[in-house]
Amino acid sequence: MTSQPWLKLYPDSIPTHLEYEPKPVHAYLTEAAKNYPEKIAVHFMGKEFTFKEMYDSSLKMAKYLQDIGIQKGDRVAIMLPNMPASVIAYYGILYAGAVVVQTNPLYTERELEYQMKDSGAKAIISMDILFPRISKVFNNTDLEHIIISAIKDFLPFPKNLIYPYIQKKQYGLTVKVEHAGSNHLLTEILKTASPDPDIPPLDFEEDIAILQYTGGTTGFPKGVMLTHRNLISNASMCDAWLYKNKKGEESIMGILPFFHVYGMTTVMILSVMQGYKMILLPKFDVDTAIKTIHKQKPTIFPGAPTIYIGILNHPDLKKYDLTSVQSCISGSAPLPVEVQEEFEKVTGGKLVEGYGLTESSPVTHSNFIWDAKRIKGSIGVPWPDTESKIISMDNGEELPPGEVGEIIVKGPQVMKGYWHQPEETAAILKDGWLYTGDLGYMDEEGYFYVVDRKKDMIIAGGFNIYPREIEEVMYEHPAVQEVVAVGVPDAYRGETVKLFVVLKQNQKVTEEELDEFARKHMAAYKVPRIYEFREELPKTAVGKILRRKLVEEEREKQQQKHSS
Repeated sequence: MTSQPWLKLYPDSIPTHLEYEPKPVHAYLTEAAKNYPEKIAVHFMGKEFTFKEMYDSSLKMAKYLQDIGIQKGDRVAIMLPNMPASVIAYYGILYAGAVVVQTNPLYTERELEYQMKDSGAKAIISMDILFPRISKVFNNTDLEHIIISAIKDFLPFPKNLIYPYIQKKQYGLTVKVEHAGSNHLLTEILKTASPDPDIPPLDFEEDIAILQYTGGTTGFPKGVMLTHRNLISNASMCDAWLYKNKKGEESIMGILPFFHVYGMTTVMILSVMQGYKMILLPKFDVDTAIKTIHKQKPTIFPGAPTIYIGILNHPDLKKYDLTSVQSCISGSAPLPVEVQEEFEKVTGGKLVEGYGLTESSPVTHSNFIWDAKRIKGSIGVPWPDTESKIISMDNGEELPPGEVGEIIVKGPQVMKGYWHQPEETAAILKDGWLYTGDLGYMDEEGYFYVVDRKKDMIIAGGFNIYPREIEEVMYEHPAVQEVVAVGVPDAYRGETVKLFVVLKQNQKVTEEELDEFARKHMAAYKVPRIYEFREELPKTAVGKILRRKLVEEEREKQQQKHSS
């Protein structure tokens, strides 16, 4: 059963085992600056920065952090969108021997305060428009310093002069921060700090590089402790999977935010490790994204299904050339089959579904991109050095091919544990195996399939219903752009299926027509009983649809109904 049948499927170009050099994440920036000093490392809205410039700036950041008291093992938060400052901050923190705490710029004061308290961060690197929010929670946390950057600082002339007016119009505020006391300006740091920090030695296996907070699907978010080995092993596996890419020659589209582990590993770390150019966008705007691809010609484009869906539904798609894109691994949510097929038609490149978790740095499985069978609807096979199996939810025994159970994984990319949460760690990490909480099965050949989250399964009239299965069917309807199926309370069946639907532009469809379509393509017990049309669905910053938020909305509606 644990013979790893998928290894027979590997094309000759992918090794089943990799050697990982025991050096920290930041050592790769040192190497890139040495090997490609004048090569463009970052393109940002028309301005470019070489590997040497990013390296020097990161060293200045590290030295400044040490000068203001940051020591080895201290936590330093980054609350930034994708911009040159986020790369400088990330590597600067690591050069200083500190631990990165990635923080979502969309966090409310309450969420930010919780994360700063939980991590014990001593400093935060953020941007001007977020300064008021940080200031409000500053005194309730261990924070001692705020380092502020601004988008305009990294824009070419005349965009740098125009941008503050755009920002004021967009956010309704102008923030001026003085470089004094506990407030620091990145522009001043890069002008005045010396690039000679005392870089402490690090334990590749044990030292934490980053605390990456999970979305908090169960209670409060937990800090996932990812070591240098975790991150380097996963980026190395990614490089092995993308074996047709040439070192020092590719460019990666950086839309996935770096405060999400998927963007951090497959864009930022991989690019630095391989000498690739990162084409960064501070947020996903479909117009800007499509024009940037047309102009900058990225060859690699990791993303999430909603990003690809947004691009495919752009009204002027035919005006733009997206054929530079050769390889894309989609993560963070299930990839509908017709989105995969359509995107490959438009670009001529390959788009495959991958799978992973924050707790695994994040990737564990993916379909093959080249030279081997890809199975649509499958998450593919485990990456090199990664084991996976399906176990029974009743007794934990390994299940034979075709039977649905919990997916568990093991490999060098699996986290050290949760920050200060030994009980939570023990519940999910057992004998080196990470219990994912996802339900799936493996076929005879070794391809894996996710049927759903253990927590998302709908039980209606005694039947187990997997939302993903319903969503796959409904995505095939020509009028549908996005769908989410959730379970809602039902007096007779216990639960019943409700479908939230976003239609494509200029498309119309009735509930009756959707119902008829659903009945043609799935068993009656799976057919949604309730439909709700929406202009948009709630999403995370990565574009993952927040099923949980829709479930909570439904629960609140039910409570109001009962209380009235």
